Amino acid sequence: MDYQLAIENTPDTVPGGTGILLLHPSTGETDRIDTEFLSTDTDEMLVISTRTTAREVRQKLEHYEVDEDRATILDALSVERGYTRRQSENVKYVSAPDDLDGIVDETRVFLESTEGKRRVSLDSVTEMVYYSDAERAAEAVDAILELLAEHDAVGLFHLAKGVHDDDELEDFRARFDGVVDLSEDGSVEADF
Repeated sequence: MDYQLAIENTPDTVPGGTGILLLHPSTGETDRIDTEFLSTDTDEMLVISTRTTAREVRQKLEHYEVDEDRATILDALSVERGYTRRQSENVKYVSAPDDLDGIVDETRVFLESTEGKRRVSLDSVTEMVYYSDAERAAEAVDAILELLAEHDAVGLFHLAKGVHDDDELEDFRARFDGVVDLSEDGSVEADF
């Protein structure tokens, strides 16, 4: 199954199982690329957020007019910060951004319980590294990439460039089928 990509300077389509790394400046405006990725050619989407709360994710989807009925949000922040949370069909929670097993398990549940064209956005791998470490975060990324391949889905994984050293960046780049590189000025380069 092929998926359309609406991100500038990327291929028109990518096959199911494709993992895309979104490299961005630490202050980068990633919402536009993220929501373009999520809203194009999609039946169901999982938005994994280790950086913002489910409420903030919902506001982002609303602002960019992404069909929320197709979205499941996995909030990894609210429990740890002590915010009120109500689990629902469309909002799930794990205990903290370093609950990497929980994030992988919820991704598996989402992919096993949905059909059609599925997209997963993970914002952000940088937070997973910050709360745990690069090795554990890389293992979780690998596990999610395997799930995408197994279930013919596609994923976009956010990574802040300025926060990681060159070796770490290269290690993550090597795991993905495509890399979208967002510059400070908003221009996009891609390597697939």
